[in-house]
Amino acid sequence: MKTISKPLLVLLVLLSLTHLSVRAQSDSAKVITSSRMVGVGGTHILDTYLSAEHFKGIGLSFVATVERKRPYRRWSTLMEHEANLSYVHDRANSRKELEGAYNFYWGKLYNWTFLNDRLTLQAGGVANATLGFIYNTSNGNNPAQARAHLNIMPTGVASYRFTLFNKPMVARYEVNLPLAGVMFSPNYGQSYYEIFNRGNYDHNVVFTTFVTAPEWRQMLTIDANLNGSWALRIGYLGNYQQYKVNQLKQHVYTHRFLIGFTRRFSLIPHRL
Repeated sequence: MKTISKPLLVLLVLLSLTHLSVRAQSDSAKVITSSRMVGVGGTHILDTYLSAEHFKGIGLSFVATVERKRPYRRWSTLMEHEANLSYVHDRANSRKELEGAYNFYWGKLYNWTFLNDRLTLQAGGVANATLGFIYNTSNGNNPAQARAHLNIMPTGVASYRFTLFNKPMVARYEVNLPLAGVMFSPNYGQSYYEIFNRGNYDHNVVFTTFVTAPEWRQMLTIDANLNGSWALRIGYLGNYQQYKVNQLKQHVYTHRFLIGFTRRFSLIPHRL
């Protein structure tokens, strides 16, 4: 039986250590997909605290999405920022409202891949924080309504990679649904002066469920590859937020047609 020479044995050990080092470095690296988009589209608002009328108009949005995932890991981290500003009017075009909101989403998704990694399915949940306002330009008393809501939302994502006109493309669909949360709301007939100046609490922190605060958010995008790292992204975002608590109703429906850019890169931690 032949024995392995010492130089060959040293070479094999070095190659093995190099492989383990590269694998460990690959495991610790984070693959980051980051997108920035602006959108424009219609907004529909009803807030019975301010008015029984329905208001419709146009709005602008900024959407930033960051997803982090380590190779050989099943879990990924999703973080999204969504800022909206809308100017709407009633059916007679005699009264106006200004609406603004910031939505932050953070969560974890479990990943499955199929069809030679062309199809990726993800499922998990995100925590959603919403802060905003609705201002009615015609109201003398109580002209504004605050919006504050914390929500846990089951989330699903499907991504499909394909080629069109010899260009790599990625179609992605994301949907978020409500489960439970907590929100701020004045009670029926209660003024903000009573809440904040007199300190008269009247069930102003309300626990919500998918029954009292049904919500549906969906985003469909298509990435067209520009080079190895950058892609042009176009899509649609529909965010339908509503609640019925304290004998008050509110809904804010937004439809946005999006355009922006996506960047994909790897972040390798520095080792001393």
